[in-house]
Amino acid sequence: MGKLFSLDGTGDLLAQPFVRNALLAAALLGLVAGVLAPLIVARGMGFAVHGTSELAFTGGAAALLLGVSVSVGAVAGSVLAGLVFGLLGLRQRERDSVIGVVLAFGLGLGVLLLALYPGRASNKFGLLTGSIVSVDSTNLQVLVVVTILVLATMAVIYRPLLFASTDPEVAVARGVPVRLLSPLFAVLIALVTALAVPIVGAILVLSVTIIPGAAAARVTASPVVATVLAVVIAEVALVGGTVLSLAPGLPISGYVATIAFLGYLVCRIIGRARGQVRTG
Repeated sequence: MGKLFSLDGTGDLLAQPFVRNALLAAALLGLVAGVLAPLIVARGMGFAVHGTSELAFTGGAAALLLGVSVSVGAVAGSVLAGLVFGLLGLRQRERDSVIGVVLAFGLGLGVLLLALYPGRASNKFGLLTGSIVSVDSTNLQVLVVVTILVLATMAVIYRPLLFASTDPEVAVARGVPVRLLSPLFAVLIALVTALAVPIVGAILVLSVTIIPGAAAARVTASPVVATVLAVVIAEVALVGGTVLSLAPGLPISGYVATIAFLGYLVCRIIGRARGQVRTG
């Protein structure tokens, strides 16, 4: 356990520029992931997030091979996936099959690209499990721009998107542009997923894009409260996981996933206790 949980030297590490960059990146990612998570859960798009993460992994692997920024490659791959999922899988019955096809192709291609990459093995491993060392000034700038873009877009489309998520048939009847909102929201998910891959890895992107929203849904039906709670859970998981991973020198993905899962368990227990009180 001492190898997993240790704070020896954490204070010195927190003074390092790359650690400060990683903490800022984690905070920004927690903000946008928490804002999107409740809507992702409400729209049943967990599998879409998983598929998008695989294409972000493929784009990152291609970027490694070409010698360009991993963040740029991950964004390109995930946005392409988001457009495919949004345009070809608008119907619920088609969505899973489209995602499954694209996911299988993207994962196979990503593994092939990593096998061709002649660089350090740690760079390959980081795409799967995340690495705070990968957060440089370029990645941070991309993250800031995408965070502003996602939040500004959500401020404009939040109300019609929430309406379309809770009752799509009535939303269509009321003139809400559901066919436009679906691919647009898929692209927003793709951008956030792409930025999460270098930090938490392609394997555990769901820990910051799904778990906070699922946890919030256990304790409240209010969209505003659920969003605030999801942001808090995502921030605690990402920032706390980053700090806990410093001294052991291990990938942050395991710490982030564990903290987020504990948050989900706490919310589930609270939700069940509240339900029992109401029943009583």
